[in-house]
Amino acid sequence: MTAVSASAQDLSRVASAITAVLPALNRALERRLAQDFAHPKPPEGQLALLRLVGERDGITVREAAEVLLVRPNNLSAMVSRLIGEGLLERRQDSADKRVAHLHLTREATRRVEEVQALMDGYVVAALSVLTDGDLGAIGSALGALDALTGHIHPAGH
Repeated sequence: MTAVSASAQDLSRVASAITAVLPALNRALERRLAQDFAHPKPPEGQLALLRLVGERDGITVREAAEVLLVRPNNLSAMVSRLIGEGLLERRQDSADKRVAHLHLTREATRRVEEVQALMDGYVVAALSVLTDGDLGAIGSALGALDALTGHIHPAGH
């Protein structure tokens, strides 16, 4: 891997821009979603857990806590809330009763898919008014942003 040849000032400028634009993009999506989603949107931490369980059906509470960088006891409380709301199921491991596996309920699957479809729709609509150059730049940046995420949060990547 080749080291970056950019100056410390350039790196600082890019870092500041990334840490400003990504939360702003997320807030804009959140506000639109709050207007259009038929149910109260779960807080971001709960939504992240629901998405993770959707991607890794049967993940254990401990594994989910490691991926999400959350303390297991905090995650367990979140899991209990989501079970109470009918969005998650916790099933004991057949070999080790101390281990619980997480599964989305049908309602949670439907809601997560609806949230994702709404968010994708907002982004598609916004992308459709950008120039080809802007689209190309964003497309090119996705791999680099994914790599950047891996360097900052390697446990969850």
